[in-house]
Amino acid sequence: MTDLPDLSPLPGPAPDRLRADDALLLVPDVLLTPEGPMDHYAAVVAEGAFLAVGPAGRLERTHPHLTPVRLPGHILMPGFVDAHHHLTQTFGAALAFGEPSEIFRRLWVPLEGALDEEAVYVAAKLAALESLRGGFTTVAEAGTRAPVDVELVAAAARDAGIRCVLGLVCNDTDAGGDPSAVLASAEKHLARYAAEELIHPSLAVSVPEAATARTLHATARMAADAGAVVQIHVNEHLAAVERSLVQHGLRPLEYLHEAGALGPQLLAAHATLLTPRELTLLAESGAAVSYNPVASAWKGNAVAPATTMAERGIRFGLGTDGTRGDAFRLAEAAEFAQRIAYGLATGDSSCGAGWTWLEHAGRGGADAVGLGARTGRAAEGAAADFLLVDVSGPEMRLSWDLPWELVRRGNRDQITAVFVAGRLRLWRGQPTDWDGPALVRRAAELSRKVVERAPVIRVHPTSTRARRARAERSAAQ
Repeated sequence: MTDLPDLSPLPGPAPDRLRADDALLLVPDVLLTPEGPMDHYAAVVAEGAFLAVGPAGRLERTHPHLTPVRLPGHILMPGFVDAHHHLTQTFGAALAFGEPSEIFRRLWVPLEGALDEEAVYVAAKLAALESLRGGFTTVAEAGTRAPVDVELVAAAARDAGIRCVLGLVCNDTDAGGDPSAVLASAEKHLARYAAEELIHPSLAVSVPEAATARTLHATARMAADAGAVVQIHVNEHLAAVERSLVQHGLRPLEYLHEAGALGPQLLAAHATLLTPRELTLLAESGAAVSYNPVASAWKGNAVAPATTMAERGIRFGLGTDGTRGDAFRLAEAAEFAQRIAYGLATGDSSCGAGWTWLEHAGRGGADAVGLGARTGRAAEGAAADFLLVDVSGPEMRLSWDLPWELVRRGNRDQITAVFVAGRLRLWRGQPTDWDGPALVRRAAELSRKVVERAPVIRVHPTSTRARRARAERSAAQ
């Protein structure tokens, strides 16, 4: 690689050189292709997609009308995909810290129920901004419980400039046995966003027992016909598995199988507590999983057997579950959790060899959320959702194994630019066409009001109060 990054070959502020009404010919030091990192490769971006990807010299010859934008010290890589998010929970993120599992009843349902229309929009846009800053160009929104039109979430994602797989919650066990209204809403949702550039419709069920067997089967069929996914939290916690056993005599994934809801359209969130039989069901059905390692560490009962899934050919992506919007740290957590949970006990020093987690954070995630034909790779015809990452600093300048280094040493501070659908969305962590700091200020104001009126129940005090209480107990002894 060349020495320090220098965007000086073109005049004017650097962001202006990356905006083009026609097309861009980008020439980084390294381009991360589906076949691996390629030195001296370039990409032509036009009309929201990669028009061409290949050796820089060849593209410069075949596109003489384009002025090359040289990006020394940078790699061009596909944007990351967050395969499981809750965009409207961002106001209460830190409230979940230190809490036991199954916090949705005590925290998330009350919090989302306290959101009004402005709060939904601001919370979702704040989450989208954090995701973009962390290198995510696509997020899968698992469905809000806020009593508002989901178009507010779509508008927030659209205005922020992030690609969003937008879930509509289709729970119907409280519908008096008549799921007709739920299914009619699901059909309208799939049609409503069928032609959008950045918003991709999806259906969602909170947990399998939240929907009747009829609805589980019908939503699976509807999503499959529409080329969409159904997002369901599956086998996440011990309590959820036991509820399903009591109610149906089957584990959650087994119940989905019996209901006819397993198939390539299913995106099973978490899937941490799987029997060998359930792994076989996933493999045979073609269903996908969102492996959420940070959520497992923060509030889970187990770590999903992702290395086994990879070996069995089970489709999976990586998800944050709204924990933190940092894609590089998510990829590191994916490898680290496998090493702690499985690798150390078996002497597996590779645990996916780095590239596994990088691939499932991008292309594998795109496939899991139903967008494998559209995004997740820097290749001709794919959507131009990508990052420009500065690798000239001390963390990665001495490069020996780029995929491993991105997984273990990459961080969001190295992201110079984020592109979604061929448009520059963020430059050095800030939006290029809207006021990010103003949004953060408004979110800080609204979040306090929302949390104050939400009937949230926490098991543990905040860390500050816990420390104070311990000091008081010590002083009293």
